[in-house]
Amino acid sequence: MEIKPIRNEADYKNALERLEVIFDAKRGTEEGDELEILSILIDNYESENFPIEMPDPISAINFRMEQMGLKQKDLVEMIGFKSRVSEIMNKKRKLTLDMIRKLNASLKIPTEVLIQDY
Repeated sequence: MEIKPIRNEADYKNALERLEVIFDAKRGTEEGDELEILSILIDNYESENFPIEMPDPISAINFRMEQMGLKQKDLVEMIGFKSRVSEIMNKKRKLTLDMIRKLNASLKIPTEVLIQDY
């Protein structure tokens, strides 16, 4: 087992290729240990070099609505009047703390996403 840091794209590609070879290794074996360490190194490299940013609040709401088969009118209970929902969804009005709490509870969107500026 030869493990070394992933410092560049070439190291990253080599690590991915090796991971593919040992992917089905059993836990507790030498290859299993290598798989576990290599997975951690790859995850760290990807986190540093290919970060995934959180979506803006309105995109997250739209995505969750699509997943749940909801329409804008279904947000009236959480946000308020139909016109208010329209203003929020068109980014003409900001979410209030009360709206964020209700959206979090009803749609299960993390508050970290909902409190972001947009």
